[in-house]
Amino acid sequence: MISTQAWADAQRLWDFQQMGHEPRPCSVAIGLGSHDLGVADTTVDLYERGMMPLIVFTGATSRTTRERMPRGEAEHYRERAIELGVPAGAILVEPQARNTGENIRLSRALLEDRGVPVSSVLLVSKPYEERRAYATARKLWPDVEWVSASTPMTLAEYVDSIQDARLVIDMLVGAQQRLMVYPRQGFMIEQAIPEDVAAAYERLRTEGFISRLLADETTRGYS
Repeated sequence: MISTQAWADAQRLWDFQQMGHEPRPCSVAIGLGSHDLGVADTTVDLYERGMMPLIVFTGATSRTTRERMPRGEAEHYRERAIELGVPAGAILVEPQARNTGENIRLSRALLEDRGVPVSSVLLVSKPYEERRAYATARKLWPDVEWVSASTPMTLAEYVDSIQDARLVIDMLVGAQQRLMVYPRQGFMIEQAIPEDVAAAYERLRTEGFISRLLADETTRGYS
């Protein structure tokens, strides 16, 4: 049973992850691979709205996607986008990245290798990881403008889509931890954490929502 306080704290973390950016035309979109095909769907919606001429889908597989997406997250995203009507020529696939840092670095390398001029990027992620993705991108590719985007949905709607409330809260807590830990390790830009967000995070940790936490806060990596 999840307490009323835990739901309120989860909502606070969810709200903090939302960057609140208004989508606008950019040089390219980068769709970050994951278990969530909604990232591909949202990227397609932005393409159909004329927000970018080119899409990069990035991602290999992980323990949560290797069975559902055996050809790799980016490739399954590409197939989904083509199914929804995006021309194959408007999609590039980066199939090697296994974490957010690699998503950004390898996508940048791919675009530079193809000679694509980039001044701005629509960064499409899962809703609960907008801020984490943005902070990583700003650190690793600081000379372009980043616009965050995700599927517009509420926390309740996302929980319904995943059908596992505890897992969703665990993921929110894990994403928040990384916002607090990774800047010290040079993986993200530093961002101010409001006191009520930090308090919500600590309460959820105390209540046991810890399955997505780093085992050691000094662990180096972008997992």
